[in-house]
Amino acid sequence: MSSVMKPAPHAGLHAIEHASRDEIVALQLARLRDTLHRAYRHVAHYRESFDAAGVHPDDVRELSDLARFPFTTKKDLRDHYPFGLFAVPREEVVRIHASSGTTGKPTVVGYTQRDVDTWADLVARSIHAAGGRRGDIVHVAYGYGLFTGGLGAHYGAERLGCTVIPMSGGQTEKQVQLIVDFRPDLIMVTPSYMQVIVEELERQGVDARSTSLRVGIFGAEPWTEAMRVDIERRAGLDAVDIYGLSEVMGPGVASECIESKDGPVIWEDHFLPEIVDPETGELLPDGVEGELVFTSLTKEALPIVRYRTRDLTRLLPPTSRAFRRMGKIVGRSDDMLIIRGVNVFPTQLEEIVLQHRQLSGQYQIVVSRDGPLDAVELRCEFQPDVVGGDAAAVSDWLRQRIKTLVGISTRVSVLPCNTIERPSTGKARRVIDRRGT
Repeated sequence: MSSVMKPAPHAGLHAIEHASRDEIVALQLARLRDTLHRAYRHVAHYRESFDAAGVHPDDVRELSDLARFPFTTKKDLRDHYPFGLFAVPREEVVRIHASSGTTGKPTVVGYTQRDVDTWADLVARSIHAAGGRRGDIVHVAYGYGLFTGGLGAHYGAERLGCTVIPMSGGQTEKQVQLIVDFRPDLIMVTPSYMQVIVEELERQGVDARSTSLRVGIFGAEPWTEAMRVDIERRAGLDAVDIYGLSEVMGPGVASECIESKDGPVIWEDHFLPEIVDPETGELLPDGVEGELVFTSLTKEALPIVRYRTRDLTRLLPPTSRAFRRMGKIVGRSDDMLIIRGVNVFPTQLEEIVLQHRQLSGQYQIVVSRDGPLDAVELRCEFQPDVVGGDAAAVSDWLRQRIKTLVGISTRVSVLPCNTIERPSTGKARRVIDRRGT
């Protein structure tokens, strides 16, 4: 494992979680070959794209050979909507999930029974890494339905032996009632909706730090280290990051360990990660920031080969487990705003907003046109307990910090508490781009 100390075995861990690097690579290589052969034999798109690139599954003799194979993109899934990339007969698919399809046809993913079982195992592994144990009560506030979050979390928690509260998203007052009455140990939810739950607890006169919750497992949207600190301070729990996307599996592709909280551990026995230059597609070394690419190693219904996630991060060496970690997602290459020639990610502004203790974590970025140029307004708001705050002074402070750290000029509106639109179920709407209207 190079210069990184090999983790000591822990009770409740699978043997592979503290295996040697050589053992992990050998397993990955065997599973990669099987996956490529499965895709080539059973999925016409992969057979055609491999042939067009002049590669064949038999060409893979070591993991680095994967870089010769073509990428898979969201467009490929949409072009073969709904079931064209399935590698098994539709009758063997026991579950279907799909994206919302708000920007076109949804991306459809399928699962065999073995896929569902693997998914449950990996989410159970993720909850265990986050500190969850058999018998704990898990409050699931991810949305259920075609979105993978709710059912993914649910099946994983049950597989670990937890008691599941399948609340789903929305009904914030009811969320608070169940948290107070049922006394769950863990909550699984988007970080932005957790902020809303904390606000509702405070509105009802409940100190969020006094609840039974000891761990929050947050995912489904990028969130910063500053938001982690803010949620932990206000809710009195450990906030850990879980990562996943439906095209690769759903939640549980990677997850942080509570003992280190230093980036999600990628479950490399099931997913092979790469980092590539988002512009050229060239492979980048570990530690260098770029676009995250995944190849599934055990999926039956929908094997995925070199899927471009558009998530920007970097691969890091192992710490708490034998697998590599990924840095926190800094943004998505397709969510990046270009403001007067400067690349800006919403998370950069989030970090700055959360540096001011009078401000809540709620914010919106409104982008519009001022003649031929882009104009940006940052909307944020005071904490509930701030009375008579000096909005002009806070606005000046934010403008100067953004100009210094990000390099763009902004108009800043500091608003009263509860002015900004809250997510009613899951992900917050952080950016309103009016340049095309």
